[in-house]
Amino acid sequence: MARERGRKLITQNRKARHEYHIEDTYECGIVLTGTEVKSLRAGRANLTDAYAVIKDGEAWLKNAHIPEYSEGSWTNHEPRRDRKLLLHRHELLRLIGKTKETGLTLVPLSMYFKDGYAKVELALARGKKLYDKRRALAEKQAAREAARAMSRRYVG
Repeated sequence: MARERGRKLITQNRKARHEYHIEDTYECGIVLTGTEVKSLRAGRANLTDAYAVIKDGEAWLKNAHIPEYSEGSWTNHEPRRDRKLLLHRHELLRLIGKTKETGLTLVPLSMYFKDGYAKVELALARGKKLYDKRRALAEKQAAREAARAMSRRYVG
């Protein structure tokens, strides 16, 4: 069987871009068991409450929900277990230094398959204040209204 090519999106954390200012992103591998991979290939995962921590020089993805594989047996995985993230040493050292700064956290933005391997897009992020969220929503709504007005002008 030929190896998969390209990028296939499994899930996104849309809430993260609303809740945080994204400062930097990293692509990292993830250590999974067999039934987790099968569940992901079926497109079933949830990153809404997930976050990453660095403990003992290793990165861990916590609270990510990958439901049990329906065809699995007693070898099924635990849905919310901690999963190890695979990063290069220099990226890990940079993240250790940055997360010690106040207000910075590691948030997963998306999970996808790249050339057959499961990957997580991890963001170094700073939490937004409530007024920042309101401003972002107002700008988005203003841009949408302007686009709507422009399309009406060209249509008729």
